[in-house]
Amino acid sequence: MNDLLDLTIAEARQGLDNGDFSAVEYTDAHLKEIEAANKALNAFLIVTDEKAQDMAKASDERLAKGEAGALEGIPIGVKDLFCTKGVRTTACSHILDGFEPPYESTVTTNLWEAGAIMLGKLNLDEFAMGSSNETSYYGNCVNPWRRDGDDTILVPGGSSGGSAAAVAANLCPAATATDTGGSIRQPAAFTGTVGLKPTYGRVSRWGVVAFASSLDQAGPITRTVEDAAIMLGVMASTDEKDTTSIDIPVPDYLEEMKGKLKGLKVGIPKEYRVDGMSDEIAALWDQGIEWYKDAGAKIEEVSLPHTKYALPAYYIVAPAEASSNLARYDGVKYGLRVEGDDIISMYENTRAEGFGAEVKRRILMGTYVLSAGYYDAYYLKAQKVRTCIKKDFDEAFKKVDVLLTPTTPSPAFAAGEISGDPLEMYLNDILTVTVNMAGLPGISVPAGMSSTGLPLGLQLIGKPFDEGTLLRAAQVIEDASGELPAPARWWS
Repeated sequence: MNDLLDLTIAEARQGLDNGDFSAVEYTDAHLKEIEAANKALNAFLIVTDEKAQDMAKASDERLAKGEAGALEGIPIGVKDLFCTKGVRTTACSHILDGFEPPYESTVTTNLWEAGAIMLGKLNLDEFAMGSSNETSYYGNCVNPWRRDGDDTILVPGGSSGGSAAAVAANLCPAATATDTGGSIRQPAAFTGTVGLKPTYGRVSRWGVVAFASSLDQAGPITRTVEDAAIMLGVMASTDEKDTTSIDIPVPDYLEEMKGKLKGLKVGIPKEYRVDGMSDEIAALWDQGIEWYKDAGAKIEEVSLPHTKYALPAYYIVAPAEASSNLARYDGVKYGLRVEGDDIISMYENTRAEGFGAEVKRRILMGTYVLSAGYYDAYYLKAQKVRTCIKKDFDEAFKKVDVLLTPTTPSPAFAAGEISGDPLEMYLNDILTVTVNMAGLPGISVPAGMSSTGLPLGLQLIGKPFDEGTLLRAAQVIEDASGELPAPARWWS
C-alpha cells in the first residue's frame, strides 16, 4: 500500500483509470500515512476523514461510469487560507478560531468539480505572514528533511509550510498554496518539491483569506513539474467574483509543455548574485546555466537594476495592504471575541489577544506608512519603485523568454535560528518578492542537494500568462537534476 504514496498525480490518474486500485484505497493510504506522521510534522491542522472517504466513493462511481475529471480520485491537502464550506478555516490565527465558512473558495470549488478529494486543512504562518511556519497559532510545522547526521528540527519555509511539508512527506500528492512574496516557492525549495506561483489574476483569489490583495496569488505545490501543470489547469479560471481575475482562456498546460527547448532564451539577472548567498547556491545556479546550454537554450545576462529596492518596497506595500485587510477582524460577526467595557475596548481586547506578534508587527508597520505625513514618504514611493521593477522585467523580456535564478539564498534553517530577528527573516524573500511586485509567474524546481544533505531549488521567472513556457523550461531542470532522494522517514 505504501507504493501508492510514491505515485505522482499523473501516475495515480493512470492507475485509477486502469482499475489498478480504487480512489477509496488511494485515499485510505494517505489517511493512514497522515495518522502516522502528523504528530511529528504538524502539517495537517484538521483531517477530514469522513469527507475524504465519501468523496473517494463518489470518485469511484464516476470512474466506473467513465465520467472522470482531470483530478478524479486524487486526494489533496488544502492550505488553511482557502475557505472550505462547513470546514474550519482559520488562517492559523486565534482571531478566526471556530470559523466555518458558509461558502467554498473558487479554487477549491474547481478542484472538487474536477474530482479531487479533500484530505484536510494544512498549517501555515498566521495570515500567511512568515517565511518559516513559526508564526502559526497552532504550532510550528516541521520540515520532513533533516541535515545529515543531525536531528535538529528544520523549518519547512513559509508561509505555505504545511503544504510543502505534506507533499514532501508523501502525506498527499499535491496541495494548494498561496504566494505573496515567495510563500509557494521558498517552502518548495526548502522541502524538495515543485512550487508554482501563477501570474497575478490567473487563479481566482475569491474565498482566499487576504493578506495583501495586490500581491496574493494561489498556486500548487507538487512533486513534479508535470503535476504542477495538471493542478494549475484545474485551479486556474476566470471568476466574475474576483475583480482582478483575468478573462482569458485557460490553456492546456500539459500540451504547452511539449514544445521544443532549442532556441529558448534564458536570462541571467546579474543583480541576483546577492550578498550572503552561499557558495553551493551559486554553484547550483551555474550548473543550471550549463543544463540550459546543453538543452540548446541561449543564455544572456540581463539587468534588473531596481532589484535592490524590491525587498524594502515590498515590506511597505504588503503591510500597508495587510493593515487594511485585517481591519475586518473585530470580534463582532465571527471568530474570537474578547469582551470589554464598551465596543472600542472589545475591538482592542479581541485584536490584542487574537493576533500574533508578527501580524501585529505588520499591521503597525502598514498603518504607519499609510498615516498622514508618511504616506508620500513611504507608501507612494514604494509604489513608484514597484512600477520601476515591472519596467525592468518588461525590458528584460524583450530579450529573453525566461529568467533563471536561485530560489533562496540558503537551504532550510533550524527552527528558532533566525525567528528572533525579523529583518534576517525578511531577507529570505530577497530572491522571490520581485515576482510578486511585478505580478509575474514563477516556479521553484528541486535542482540539487546541499553539502548537509538538504534540497536546493532553482527559480524560473516567466512572462505574464506564459506559464506554458515556464513549465516547459522547468522540465529541463527536473530532467537534468534527476530523481533526488526522498527525506528519511524519521517520524515512523
